[in-house]
Amino acid sequence: MKLDDLRPAPGAKKRRKKIGRGPGSGHGKTSGKGHKGQHARSGGVKGGGFEGGQMPLYRRLPKRGFVPHGGRTEYAIVNLEALGRFAANAVVDPDALVTAGLIRRSDRARVKILGEGDVAHALTVKAHAVSESARAKIAAKGGTVEVLGARVSAS
Repeated sequence: MKLDDLRPAPGAKKRRKKIGRGPGSGHGKTSGKGHKGQHARSGGVKGGGFEGGQMPLYRRLPKRGFVPHGGRTEYAIVNLEALGRFAANAVVDPDALVTAGLIRRSDRARVKILGEGDVAHALTVKAHAVSESARAKIAAKGGTVEVLGARVSAS
């Protein structure tokens, strides 16, 4: 096989319709646009949300809230009571939380520890965000908290 032998599969490439090339082409004269009317004019067809002059749905509905540029940062939430399944002095990081079944693998990029419940023993917690109450409860049991930077991909 040579490079000049390579061809697309039969029927894989379709020629575009050539319009306005005379009556012999079958697409001459009105070029498939029919006679007169809005759709036959240049720049004719109205936009997707147009409802014939009626106030469009997207303008009738109330607007609420504000999402800053880039969107809201979504965290995988883990409460302190769920960390009880880890052994004393264990390192609790996003990968360990996935292994324990507390978060999905795709949620490892952003993990936040909240202070609901209590921790039984000292742990080394590594997460992207930790609430003040969770930080205080972990420190009270002799554990440490390390805040991670954001990961680029969550795959």
